[in-house]
Amino acid sequence: MARTKEFDPDAALQSALELFWRRGYEATSMADLVEHLGIGRASIYATFGNKRELYLKALDRYAETRDPAVLGELSQPGPALPAVRAVVRRFAAEAASPEERRHGCFVTNSAAELAPHDPAVARRVEISWEHVETPLYAALVRAQAQGELAEDRDPRALARMLFVLLQGLRVVGKASQDPARVKEAAEQALALLD
Repeated sequence: MARTKEFDPDAALQSALELFWRRGYEATSMADLVEHLGIGRASIYATFGNKRELYLKALDRYAETRDPAVLGELSQPGPALPAVRAVVRRFAAEAASPEERRHGCFVTNSAAELAPHDPAVARRVEISWEHVETPLYAALVRAQAQGELAEDRDPRALARMLFVLLQGLRVVGKASQDPARVKEAAEQALALLD
């Protein structure tokens, strides 16, 4: 007779996500996962696969919970530029917050640690990034169509510039002790939309 799981796989995945997010992939051992999740190694393997597979599932979970927020913010009816500005300012505020400085963004952390040599991570990072850049582009196209953005501006190039800024805010915010650094950079970038 098959044994029933004595743990909640969803809660265990969330707990693994938090550990990987805090420590990174390389610095998290299987023993760390066993201790942190409070479940046996065999149960982890049976439910999630090996450490890398668990990491990929955690990265997927993170993206599922974070990525839709940007689309929701940028696809609201009405003027588009205020929504773009609000998203950039939110990213800057998050990057400057003590919580974000401790952990950073899990996708950005994964991009720096694993994407250069792990194609599966690189794919997930790229998909997550598209979920930020594409809504920015769509909002800027809408802003141009509504007369909020000058006709001679390139919405694709602006969206890419803002996207790269957002990723940079996350990296600098994680390492910097000066919150003004990211907030002032965000405001300078937003001035390019005027």
